[in-house]
Amino acid sequence: MKFVRFLMKNVALANVPKHIDHFSKFSPSPLSIKQFLDFGSTNACEKTSFMFLRQELPVRLSNIMKEINLLPDRLLGTPSVQLVQSWYVQSLLDILEFYNRNPNDHRVLSGFTGALITIRNRHNDVVPTMAQGVIEYKESFCEDSITSQNVQYFLDRFYMSRISIRMLINQHTLIFDGTTNPAHPKHIGSIDPDCEVVDVVRDAYESAKLLCDQYYMDSPTLEVDQHNAVSGSGAVHIVYVPSHLYHMLFELFKNAMRATVENHESSPSLPPIKVRVSLGGEDVTIKMSDKGGGVPLSKIDRLFSYMYSTAPTPHLGSSGGAPLAGFGYGLPISRLYAKYFQGDLQLYSMEGYGTDAVIYLKALSKDSVERLPVYNKSAWRHYQHNHEADDWCIPSSDPKNLAVHKIQH
Repeated sequence: MKFVRFLMKNVALANVPKHIDHFSKFSPSPLSIKQFLDFGSTNACEKTSFMFLRQELPVRLSNIMKEINLLPDRLLGTPSVQLVQSWYVQSLLDILEFYNRNPNDHRVLSGFTGALITIRNRHNDVVPTMAQGVIEYKESFCEDSITSQNVQYFLDRFYMSRISIRMLINQHTLIFDGTTNPAHPKHIGSIDPDCEVVDVVRDAYESAKLLCDQYYMDSPTLEVDQHNAVSGSGAVHIVYVPSHLYHMLFELFKNAMRATVENHESSPSLPPIKVRVSLGGEDVTIKMSDKGGGVPLSKIDRLFSYMYSTAPTPHLGSSGGAPLAGFGYGLPISRLYAKYFQGDLQLYSMEGYGTDAVIYLKALSKDSVERLPVYNKSAWRHYQHNHEADDWCIPSSDPKNLAVHKIQH
């Protein structure tokens, strides 16, 4: 029996490239928050969700697996990237087990939900493990600008794909596991149909404050206000995924607190962090302002770079501490959470004074549509080496001596 299972597993693995080629020919189907909400609240049918996911998840997995293979061989060959790749292969095979199963069989539906939970748990450490792969690559080889650009492009798409896959899995498992979350009884899966933004702001602040107090024995206070231009008054509510918003705000608060405390070490008191929430007809905007000394314009882009982080390598799988502590991935991942439903996250800094971090979200759930990477010729071209010269002059640190070019009379 063991030998038969061994043969079957080898046959399945041999067919993986064929499966990836097949499903990567399809484009992912982006859903809006309104579609997620409508399906979960009024038309919740486990069979329909099963039939959609057994097609959609292989498409999303295969599209990004195609791009993994376009990474530089030296990065693709690192142990950590190989491990991540094996997780994706196994998860694809796990889902394809149900591709031709009968959706009317309750045992099949139950088994599928269990398989999704297994896949989600398997991928829990994807972000830090891929980050470890980048570190392994940087330690072994000299990085160049072209590789850095390709890795940045890939990781933005790879982590965005991961966010979207976890969103689909969470919606299915939370809605159809037969239980209601007692802490959030009104949530539809992971979506809060009446998310009060300021509540999430305060939750994220309190969590970051706890860390700041532990490390620095002090922390700045919070001043928050909100403006509702739609109703003229009242709290700002949106249909959103609170955990996504919390992730963004928690990261911004950590950065703002650290900068504020370190920039005012000799001051008798710390200036507050100010947050303003504004609801308009199209956008919900959250602006966080600190007086932490700011960042030079030349370094802003580095804050969103996966390749630039020089932080010490954290221990994978450790349960303590802040998420992603040590990898420097907090800001780029937070920006992806904002962009996932067509929003954005921007930093505006005044060196010597402080920084404004602005989160933009869509005010209407029908406009909050998934932003998904698709593998096509345009994506493929991004990974091809481009050795063209820059078409802008590069300032010299050693200005030309104009005296040499004086006109001779």
